[in-house]
Amino acid sequence: MSKKTYVLVGTGGRAEFFYGAIASQFRETSELLAFCDINTVRMDYSNRILKEKYDYPQVKTYTSDRFDDMIHELKPDCVIVTSVDRTHHLYIIRAMELGCDVITEKPMTTDAVKCQEIIDAVERTGRNVRVSFNYRYAPHHTKIRELIEDGTIGDVTSVHFEWLLNTKHGADYFRRWHRDKRNGGGLLVHKSTHHFDLVNFWIGSQPETVFAMGDLLFYGRENAEKRGVTKFYDRATGNPNAKGDPFALTLDDNEHLKAMYLDAEVEDGYRRDQSVFSDGISIEDTMSVTVRYKSRALLTYSLNAYLPWEGYRIAFNGTKGRIEANVVEQSYVNSGGDKALEGALQGANILVFPMFGEAYKAEFEEAEGGHGGGDPVLLNDLFGEPVDDRFNRAANHIDGARSILTGIAANISIAQGRAVKVDELVRMPK
Repeated sequence: MSKKTYVLVGTGGRAEFFYGAIASQFRETSELLAFCDINTVRMDYSNRILKEKYDYPQVKTYTSDRFDDMIHELKPDCVIVTSVDRTHHLYIIRAMELGCDVITEKPMTTDAVKCQEIIDAVERTGRNVRVSFNYRYAPHHTKIRELIEDGTIGDVTSVHFEWLLNTKHGADYFRRWHRDKRNGGGLLVHKSTHHFDLVNFWIGSQPETVFAMGDLLFYGRENAEKRGVTKFYDRATGNPNAKGDPFALTLDDNEHLKAMYLDAEVEDGYRRDQSVFSDGISIEDTMSVTVRYKSRALLTYSLNAYLPWEGYRIAFNGTKGRIEANVVEQSYVNSGGDKALEGALQGANILVFPMFGEAYKAEFEEAEGGHGGGDPVLLNDLFGEPVDDRFNRAANHIDGARSILTGIAANISIAQGRAVKVDELVRMPK
């Protein structure tokens, strides 16, 4: 069997998840041909990782202005997109126009206009887009899908979903490029795309109407000043005011972060270690969303980015009973440690409460790996031998669109103070 060939654009924090898998357990089925990025220092460092960590041949590098040259010269089967969120659509669309399929990191894109452009490009070119929703593949998430699909609680009528990001992981979004809403659409798009996709996946429906509220209530300079903070800094590395601050991230203390970001600053000026209590933050840290689905089910959802533990609580109410799940995850700083520990499961339980019967604990087989054990299963689905999947966990561009449209509608709702009809944002294929 011939190998499928790949190029990767965007060699930042999420890139190694994909190229490391190709360079290790999927060498027999996949081949990496090139990196593409705005930053040559970072591409060179990724090549060093390939050689030193994976004993994989170094690949060609192309600056982002030579993306077309890369595709014409190497003719890859597929382009992996792990660039800054606001640029995803550029590479997704151009890759398809040049005859390639696409695997993209979530979120697929950041606003309705770009989402429509991707949908139209798929229709125009006939190419395939896969969105890497690793949470779908976590065993406890698949178990919830199984229980609902099997009619355990009848028709789902409402969902109550509370997601907690702690002061290690949650704070990290306010240090890096995500703090500017133009780059990632805020946490309701960049992060909640996972959560809204899970609800779509679990209940088998699509969002219809969204109302949301949100604010910046913890991070940012003004909030810190209200709490009596007096020492401020723009970036942590090399700044004495950052010493002793539990929210500070110093790049020269971590070899990987130093090589990937600090040493690469000379080319693009990107600072990975900005203060979470500085000015210039345009995203929310406290969000509440209400959604009506086309199935008539209702969702109440909240996301907070500064809490003492990491994970979520969720309850599904149905016409025959209720399911409750409580999940605690390993906290992490992106690219700051072992990839396998990013969102790894620390504890989870699923309880089923039949309407007329004894409550019981739903058993599932816990798995190792990031994102609740979903990462290894997703990677095998992307790069390994195809297997039958009763639950259809592979996500395409329509799944990617439906997940972000909840967050995009929520952003509009926050800005305009009104309920938003999702179907008014994007024209889906018939």
